[in-house]
Amino acid sequence: MIGTAFIGSGHLVRLALRRDRILLPVWVLFLVGITYSTTTALEELYGTQQSRALLGATANANSAFLAMLGPLNDWSSLGGLVVWRWGVFAGLFIAIMALLVVTRHTRAEEEAGRTELIAATVVGRHAPLAAAVIVAGGTSLLIGVLQALVLIGKGLDAAGSFAFGLSTASVGLVFTGVSAFTAQLSENSRVSNAIAGGFLGVTYLFRAAGDAAGESGPQWLTWLSPIGWTEHVRSFADNRFWVLGISLAAFVVLVGVSAYVVTRRDVGLGLLATRLGPSEGTIGTPFGLAWRLQKGSLIGWSLALFAVGVIYGSVAQAVGKMVEDNPTLGQIVQQIGGADAMVDAFFATVTQLLGLISSIYLVQAVLRLRSEETSLRAEPLLATPVSRWGWVASHAAFALVGGAVVLAFAGLGLGLVHGLQIGDVGGELPKLLGAALVQLPAAWVVAGVALVLFGLFPQFTGVSWAVVSVSLVITLLGPALRLSQWVIDVSPFTHVPKYPDIVAGPLLWLSGVAVVLLAAGFAGFRRRDLTT
Repeated sequence: MIGTAFIGSGHLVRLALRRDRILLPVWVLFLVGITYSTTTALEELYGTQQSRALLGATANANSAFLAMLGPLNDWSSLGGLVVWRWGVFAGLFIAIMALLVVTRHTRAEEEAGRTELIAATVVGRHAPLAAAVIVAGGTSLLIGVLQALVLIGKGLDAAGSFAFGLSTASVGLVFTGVSAFTAQLSENSRVSNAIAGGFLGVTYLFRAAGDAAGESGPQWLTWLSPIGWTEHVRSFADNRFWVLGISLAAFVVLVGVSAYVVTRRDVGLGLLATRLGPSEGTIGTPFGLAWRLQKGSLIGWSLALFAVGVIYGSVAQAVGKMVEDNPTLGQIVQQIGGADAMVDAFFATVTQLLGLISSIYLVQAVLRLRSEETSLRAEPLLATPVSRWGWVASHAAFALVGGAVVLAFAGLGLGLVHGLQIGDVGGELPKLLGAALVQLPAAWVVAGVALVLFGLFPQFTGVSWAVVSVSLVITLLGPALRLSQWVIDVSPFTHVPKYPDIVAGPLLWLSGVAVVLLAAGFAGFRRRDLTT
């Protein structure tokens, strides 16, 4: 019985690899390539022990660095710097890769009706899930091994290299299991991805909060995060390979539970019952339909970004205390403007990160148009008096106005908590709310690119996620990677004025670029056929 349940798994693995013959190599090259370029850049930037010692004295005393990058466990070696600068982001990206791949080959296939057709052939009940897990988990392991080989090729310690590579792969394995489980919960692939993505976001916040809290805070929060587990491996420092067993155990349990649930539900259905709609139609406009489809995502993102703001706002005050407790650091900080300057730099980094995160929501809102089109729900709607312009505008509004709402909640969380801590809510709330909202024009540009792809090149709408990823890497890692200025300028977030020095010029021309892109997307969709 067990053997027959997996019949056809090999064929489905080959099918998945064929379908992802472009996507998976891009992920592999991206993650391995960034590992190589980061190592090369850090080798040039911190080539002396003196420069590394200075970095070691400041990195672990800066709440912004700790929240963004985690602790620097070994500043004396190049490998330790690579793990600190790239480890958290490598884990974050490989988690996104894993959950997208698993959902694509499980729940999305069921939603499209293809799994039912495949099940009518000689294919076991566990074969689709097994194939997705093999592809996502195997790709994660391949990325981890290649990262280790790249580091060894750069002359770094083999044990530390494999500790880092396997720790990255372990995050991919965990989220392969997470996505395998969330794919059993809902009938909709978007909901499955949203639940898995929400879990990733929450665990990332646990990691950030635990790291930013410092030695006197709740560092145990990092043990609640798979990305935090990679930090506890302490690659190039202690090389604690035993921590990888936690990730492996989580992977086995999650996949095992998912395999059990597969045999207890019907194909196409999920554990969470789909809520029935009203007995009579209540939607009379395209905007009403868009609100029905998008409100859950908007509310979820707003609450999530508010929570992010609360967490980051709560650790900002710790910057000044670190300066007081560390005289050496205090002397360094005085040279750059004192503790207030460090707090401002912290908020500048955090609000930029919030802007980058919000762009994910904006792209998601725009691409709902493509999802409705390919699901053949747009054509019947547009056969009514609803215009193409009105239909596109109804969803684009959630990218434009909804993006402002999401960022406003983020700024609200930052300003409220930080203002309460220092006893100046009236002064801090407007400043940090504004600092979050100034990221909006750059996020609009990213959304404009997504709409251009939808309107003119619908078969390439997936490139929108590449635009988000590239913007994230360039903005956060571009200076460390010693990229040319013209490359760094590709990201719209590079041009957003840094808090607290906000000027209107860059915001106006970013908004102008966004308007042009959105207009091109509208015009393109009006002139093309549907489902092309």
